[in-house]
Formats: sequence, C-alpha cells, structure tokens
Amino acid sequence: MIKPRHLSKGDTVAIVSLSAGTLGEPWAIHKLYIAKDRLEKDYGLNVIVMPNALKGREYLYNHPEARAADLMAAFRDQNIKAIFNAIGGDDTIRLLPYIDFDVIHDNPKIFTGFSDTTSNHFMMYKAGLISYYGASIMTNFSEYVKINDYTAQMIKDTLFEPKDTLEIPSAPCWYDDEDEKIWWSEENINTQKRYHPEQVGYQIIQGKGIVEGELLGGCLDVFVELLGTSIWPSKDEWTGKIMFVETSEADMSCAYLTWLLRNFAAQGLFDVIKGIIVGKPAKRSKYEPYKEVYRTVIGKEVGHPELPIMFNVNFGHAEPIGIIPYGVKCRLDADNKKLILLEAATK
Repeated sequence: MIKPRHLSKGDTVAIVSLSAGTLGEPWAIHKLYIAKDRLEKDYGLNVIVMPNALKGREYLYNHPEARAADLMAAFRDQNIKAIFNAIGGDDTIRLLPYIDFDVIHDNPKIFTGFSDTTSNHFMMYKAGLISYYGASIMTNFSEYVKINDYTAQMIKDTLFEPKDTLEIPSAPCWYDDEDEKIWWSEENINTQKRYHPEQVGYQIIQGKGIVEGELLGGCLDVFVELLGTSIWPSKDEWTGKIMFVETSEADMSCAYLTWLLRNFAAQGLFDVIKGIIVGKPAKRSKYEPYKEVYRTVIGKEVGHPELPIMFNVNFGHAEPIGIIPYGVKCRLDADNKKLILLEAATK
C-alpha cells in the first residue's frame, strides 16, 4: 500500500462532492465557508473547490460522471496534496465506471471522508493507496464554533504530524444526536454541541489477548452496494486484517445487521480476519442490541467466540470521531482495551 505524504502549512487541498451534492445547496453553503476559513486560518492550507462540487443535489445526482471527474482531476493535479470529501449520501458506488485506478495509484495524496465515502475508500484500496476514514467537510471541518478537541487532535496526529506509533484513545465525551441534535442552519452557527462525559469507553464484547493486522472496513450500510463488485476485497485480501465497521444515522435494524454479518460469515471472512473494531452506534438505543448481534452471529452461529471484538470505538457517525487509516498496521489489545497504530498514518 502507498502511504501519502503528511500535510504542511502552505499545502493546497481540494474539496469534492462525491456523493450527495448538499454542500452546494443555498441553505448549506455556509458550511463551506466555515470549513474553508478554518482550513486556511487554523491549518494554514490553501483551499480550492473542484468545479462540480457546488452544483447541488439534483445536478450531482444526475451526473455521477461529473463527481468522478472532480476526483480524477484532483488526483492528476500535482499541486493538490489532499482531497477532502464534502459529505456522504447513498450512491457513491455510481462513480465506479468512471474511476481510473492508475491515476490514483500514480498520484498518491491524502483522501478523507466517511459514511457513503466508504465506496471511495475501497476504490483507493483497490488502487493501492492508503486513505483515511473520517474528517469530512460538512461534519468535522465545519463543526459549529470549533472542531471537537478529540477530533482535532486525531487530525493533527494522523494527517499533519504523524507519530511512529499512535494510541487511539477512547474519546472523553459523547454527543447525543438523538435528543440534543443541532441542525445545520445559519441560525445555529454560534451554537456549540453539548458533549457529555463518556461513561463507558471501549468494551471487549468477546475474545481476549493481542492481535495485529492492517485496517480494512467502513460503513456497514454501504457494504451492501459493494458486495460482488470489483472493489469488494476477496477473502484473501481480508486475510490477516483487522476489520473496522460502523453504522449510520439511518438506524440499521438488528435484523439487517444480522444478515450482513451472516453474509460475511458465508464469505469466510470471520475465519481469516484477526479481530473486529466496532464504531460507537450512531443511535445509543442500539448500543446493547448491536452487541448481542455480534456475539450471537460471530461467537455462536459462526463458532468464533475467540475472535476479539472491540466495541464503542470513536469513528463514523457518533461524534466525536477520530480517523482510521486503511491499510495501516494496528494492534487490538483486548486485555487492556487499547487500540494502537503501529506505524505512522502518513509519511
């Protein structure tokens, strides 16, 4: 896997809209201004917006080739050092016919985003490029008032000042997106999210000991669109990996989660991976039910109760989030509830 260079002050970064075109809607454009101002003033970056990124939801829905053209142009541009996706959605897989994997491979640079951006990450993975699950424009970089301290530190330690080894700690706080959600609106620009002290932290729901492997995964909601395509990793490619998975705000049912895990079992993935990291559920009401699904399917049905599963990790849709780098070697220490990157996220 090719590891891109870390970011430095003065670097040029590009903003793309590879899924929903929400960033270009009049009611949402203020999120761009917040993110652009923050990236330029706080991080010292030069920000450009790719030509189709602000054309709105209807146009970008009708023109997946335009979204892909922005991505390919950003990779070809030697002045651009990182590409930040605007937001998720539900149809990024439609870009697949327009992706040039050689262009991605030959022009390595940082790429970030999460949720539906999972499809893009698997495109990067197929091209042999390490990419970064987290840090999208409309969520993290344009968080009202300021970026959460936990997220800001993870951005610094992975994308700007990479460490040879990096412990990914449990966030000291959590945000209640169900009962205290702050909606995206200009009238809320000065309203800061209310974070609560984390009472649970990482939990090991089965297994023990220490396992190590490269990270591979994403948003479970998106996996159903990837299965059977050219970018879905084979069983051999999953071998030795630590799988990381999370669920979106769409509130996946326990039945659907069960079916997905059974599919992975039928592929033989739980026979070859080293462990699983599960993101904090977007809906806290699913916290206990999801744990039971993992135990039942993997521990009981598949017969792998020894496979370590770390639950409630800070990535994906439940804020605050960190950044998970694809293809980077990681240690899952089930005995001490620790998660450690064993190499720098960027070079």
